[in-house]
Parts: sequence; C-alpha cells; structure tokens
Amino acid sequence: MPRDPFRAAIATAVARVRRHYRPATTSALAPTPHPYAQALGLIAVVVFGAWLGLLVVGSVRTPVGPMDTTMTLRPSLTGGTKINVAPLGALELRSHIAPVRLDVDVDRLDPVRSEALVQHPERLSGLQEEVGSDVSTGTRDLAVRSCVAVVSGATALGLAVYRRPRRALAAGGLALSLLAASGISAYATWNPKSVLEPKFSGLLSSAPSVVGDARSIVTEFDVYQRELARLVTNVTKLYNATSTLPVYRPDPATLRVLHVSDIHLNPVAWQVIGSLVRQYDIDVIIDSGDTMDHGSAVENGFLDPVRDLGVPYVWVRGNHDSRLTQTYLKRFGNVHVLDDGRAVDVGGLRVAGIGDPQFTPDRSVPAQGAAAERLAGMRLASALRAQEQAGTPVDIAVTHEPDAARETDGTVPLVLAGHVHHRQNELMPFGTRLKVEGSTGGGGLRALQSGKPEPVRASVLYLDRATRRLQAWDEITLGGLGLTTAEVSRHLPEENTPKESPSPTTPTTSP
Repeated sequence: MPRDPFRAAIATAVARVRRHYRPATTSALAPTPHPYAQALGLIAVVVFGAWLGLLVVGSVRTPVGPMDTTMTLRPSLTGGTKINVAPLGALELRSHIAPVRLDVDVDRLDPVRSEALVQHPERLSGLQEEVGSDVSTGTRDLAVRSCVAVVSGATALGLAVYRRPRRALAAGGLALSLLAASGISAYATWNPKSVLEPKFSGLLSSAPSVVGDARSIVTEFDVYQRELARLVTNVTKLYNATSTLPVYRPDPATLRVLHVSDIHLNPVAWQVIGSLVRQYDIDVIIDSGDTMDHGSAVENGFLDPVRDLGVPYVWVRGNHDSRLTQTYLKRFGNVHVLDDGRAVDVGGLRVAGIGDPQFTPDRSVPAQGAAAERLAGMRLASALRAQEQAGTPVDIAVTHEPDAARETDGTVPLVLAGHVHHRQNELMPFGTRLKVEGSTGGGGLRALQSGKPEPVRASVLYLDRATRRLQAWDEITLGGLGLTTAEVSRHLPEENTPKESPSPTTPTTSP
C-alpha cells in the first residue's frame, strides 16, 4: 500500500536533525585560523606577490627624445621619482606621495637621434611637445603593464600558497585594488613643479645647469614640459661631452653668493670653496665665522689661502675667532671684515655684520650666553635701521649666532648665520629670511674624534641683480672625512613662488 506522504515528510525531517547533531569527526575538531591572521596572511601574500610581479615584468622601455629609457614602478614609503643617468648620477624629484616610486633609468643615448638634434638646433623648438608626448605614452604603457604584473604576481603566489582558485583570485583582486589606490594617491598629490627643485647626486651634482638657472626657474615656474625638455637637452649635452661636464652658466642678471661657515681649521674647506667659486662663477663669498678653533696667533697662517680665491671675501668673527684673527684678516686686500654693524658695498650688494661678542676659548672670561648674543643682534638691527634712514639700505646682514640674527627681523631682507653646524631656513614673522649654514669644514679636525664624519656644507645663493632679493639657492652637501658622496638640492623661497593664475572667467577680489 502507498506510504503516507505526511509520515514520509516527518521521517525526512528527523533524519536531517540526526545528521545535524551527529558527533563531529576528527577533522572538524581541528582549530581554524583566526580571521585576523587569515587577513594578515592574505595581505602578505598580495604585497610580496605584487612586488615579485613588478620586479619580473613591471617595467617598460620607451624613448624620451633622443634617449632610450626604462620606466619602472617600485614599492616605496615616500613615493617620488628618481631619474638615473648612468654613469653621471641621479636626480630625485618629490613628484608625488604614494607607496610607489617611479624609477626612470636612462639606458643610452641614441646616436642617430642625438646627432640629428645637435646638428639641427631648430628641432629643439619641437622637443617640448615630443618629450611630453613620450613621457605620457611611457607612463600609460607602464600603468597597464604594472596592473598586469601586480595581478599576475599576486594571483600566482596566492595559488601556490592556498592551492584554491578562489583565494588566488581574491589575492589578485586585492592587489589590483591596492595598485589603484596608490595610483589615485599619486594623482591627487602629483606635483609637476618638483622638477624645478631636484636633488642631485653623483657627477650631476657638479652640473646643476641640467635644469636651468635660478632666474628661469622663477620666471618660468609653470612650464613643466619646457623644463623637462631642458632636462633632456642638457642630458644629451652631458652624454656628448664625455670628457668634460658643462659648467654652470647662470643668468647674467643673477648675483651669486657663496655662504660658508664654521670651517674650524679644516684645510679641505679651501679646496671645496675654490672649486665652488670656479664651478658656480661666484661673485661674493660670505663667511659667518668660526674659521679658527682657538683663535691663537700660530693659527693665522691657515687663513692665507683666502687671498687666492679671486673674489671678495666678507667675514664676521665667530666665538672661536679672536681679535688677533680679525686683525690678521684685515691685511688681505680681498677681505672685508664686518663688525659693530659696519656695512660695505661689495659685488653689487650692500652687506652689514657684527662679530660674536663672546670668545669662548678664553676660559678666563665667563660666557654670558644667549643674552649677550641678543644684545649684539639689537646693535646690528639699530645699525641696519640707521642705514635705511640714510637711504643706503642693506641687502644682507651677517652674524655668527642665530640668536643674534633673529633680532634683525624686519630690518633687512636676508640675514646669514652659522654656529650650530646644521642648516636652518626660517622666514621670520616680520619678513626677514634667516639662513643658517652648516659646517663647511665638516666640524673641523675635531671631527676625527667622533665616530661618524660630519658632512661638509655650503650654499650658493642666487639674488636678482636689480632688486637684490633672493631668488633661489643650492644646498651643497659633501661627504665628511673619508666619504665621497655629493648632493646638490635646489630650493625656491616661498614668497617668490608665483601663484596659480586665475582663469579669465573667474572673478577676483582685492584685499
């Protein structure tokens, strides 16, 4: 007889309940990974797989003007762009903030395209568009190739680790999401003006004209492609001139001041200063003191190379320089010793300064500290105001101690100092810019007593000849004793940076 459908349904439900409450097997009792541990493991697989993918296939070869280059994306904590011009060195640009860095390796200079560019200078007029188009094409190709490399690497590693296609595809999708987020971050923080403030290293540090002079940087601030074309043009010249690097050729309307400080009896400093004077065609050297170590008469012979530098040398006394040192330097025809607010006209500039009121190697006189420095700064500020009232305003003031320099705020456009053995750059509340230089002597011979050599530092200041205002500056940093590194960083004062021009349809308001 047929089975009752109702009873059959009840029997099926009971069977399901029994199966549900059946004792677990041994494999089901095994511990399962924590969700956080699973997530961290997946992220590790994604990051490592994506990195492997970029390392293996994440680069493109593309021509940029007359050069053949290789563009690559690399993981990075700070982002930016690095242009490697082997064997000349590298330029680093703060172009974007993202966890990826763009590396551009200049592999070689195509001889045919290079010769055509050199022999037909009229082609330079179209180089701007050519370079911009080449870079855009290479960047697009790199973006596509990087996506394929990241997804492939993360998926392949996910499949090898998990042996489950769904987890592998999840790893590839997450890798693509991370790359997309990095691209959005790079796009949002993209700074095309970074090409105007590069950091040089290697042999390129001796050829800062690779991106143009200070005046063109200020007046042509918004033309990224033009500066990129200038970079390509000058790199071409560097490759063609294999035996001699082109020297820096500044704009005729630019005054060049070399700021040095705290030499501390290191004879290497004179070689560095002499080389910078020739390389940058320096007009004036300004030394903010501590040239000596003990200020004794037997040290005076160390100062003799100053006479052979070939340019005016402006000097103020530091706390390691004695009155004997000051008297000895006054004998040199090219040296201008400044003290008590005295001003001189030198190299197209009017410079005033004051010596440090304290001579600390003399232990018989107790040090008066910052109060004495501020008092000296007040005396200098008073002298600067007197010069202004007399119709002979000062362009640059010089002290040794930054505490003294800060007292001149509002009385002079630029004040230079030293003493602290590291660089400081500060636009003070009343408009005076304070620039503190590091040690051009690398801390002096006492640096031998420390475990890590102190860098040799100096700065080249570019001032407009008409207004005598600071337009830009290069910070030169050389490796200390026993080191051979070299870097040059170009900087622009923010008050001289042109702002974005409003569109013609946008209304403007006046303050």
